[in-house]
Amino acid sequence: MSRIGLKVIEIPEGVTITQKDENITVKGPKGEITRHFNPAIKLTIEGNEAKFSRESENDKALHGTMRANLNNMVVGVTEGFVKKLELRGVGYRAQVKGTKLTLTVGYSHPVDMDAPEGIKIESPSNTEINISGISKQGVGQFAAEIRDVRPPEPYKGKGIRYVDEYVRRKEGKTGK
Repeated sequence: MSRIGLKVIEIPEGVTITQKDENITVKGPKGEITRHFNPAIKLTIEGNEAKFSRESENDKALHGTMRANLNNMVVGVTEGFVKKLELRGVGYRAQVKGTKLTLTVGYSHPVDMDAPEGIKIESPSNTEINISGISKQGVGQFAAEIRDVRPPEPYKGKGIRYVDEYVRRKEGKTGK
């Protein structure tokens, strides 16, 4: 079983963690995140360290999950999270205007997507998209929604993919 929940979270300078009932708020230089936590797991803050403890061995998985979530909140308000996507295909392109992303990916119409609150979209070139924000879950969810518009196909590799994603290629029916 994982022992992630027993690890201590180092709280960097300029970050404050406050607990009110079952909600934990983390404030930092990049913003503020509030999240609901299960009351079965107790949070104790001593100086610049945060620890989680559990009463029962049945809550082991929940213990590790809550510790990982709080650590992601601390990293998010200090450094932030970034997901990078790339478009591969003839004529595939992305344009960003404010909080609106317009994708031209081989359909008869362009696909428009609005960024959720707290998520920033950038397009350094026509075939690159950078999604950034303080919430790891929010950044990953929006990146997955963009990828689902045209996932990479296995024969030619066309589509929207993460920059570090490997797409396994198939040979096709002429290959023997």
